[in-house]
Amino acid sequence: MDNRTEKRIVGDRGEDIACEFLVKQGFLIKDRNYLRKYGEIDIVSVKDRTYHFIEVKTVSCLSIEALAKVDETVSRRTFDGYRPEDNVHPWKLKRLSRVIQAYILDKRLWDIDWIFDIVTVYIDKKTGESAIRLIEDIVL
Repeated sequence: MDNRTEKRIVGDRGEDIACEFLVKQGFLIKDRNYLRKYGEIDIVSVKDRTYHFIEVKTVSCLSIEALAKVDETVSRRTFDGYRPEDNVHPWKLKRLSRVIQAYILDKRLWDIDWIFDIVTVYIDKKTGESAIRLIEDIVL
C-alpha cells in the first residue's frame, strides 16, 4: 500500500519527469534526494563539467494547453496565480546552500564548478501531460 500523500505523489512524479528532461538535455544524474537533517537536494547532476544542484517544484494544473496559450508573463503561473519557483523562499535557499556545502564536503568535490538551478514541472490533471522549465544559475 502506498502511504504517500497526494502532494508527495505529485512531487515524486515531478522529480521523475525532471530527471527524464535533464537527461535528454545532456545532464548526467549523479544523485537524487540527497538528505541531511537541515534539508534536501532533489537532484544533483553534471553537464559540461559543472555540477548542477537542482530543486524541483511541481504543481498540477487544469490544462497544460491553456498555460501554453497565454503570453510569456503569465504562462509560468498556475491558475491560482502563483509560480512554483516562488516557493523557493530565502530561508529555503539558505538551507539548500548548507546542504550543497555538505554534499561537496561529503563527496570530496572541493575543486568543482557548480551552480544552483530550479526545475518547474506542470502536470496536467486530466491528461497527465507535463511542461517543464529549467531556470539556471540561481544566486544563493
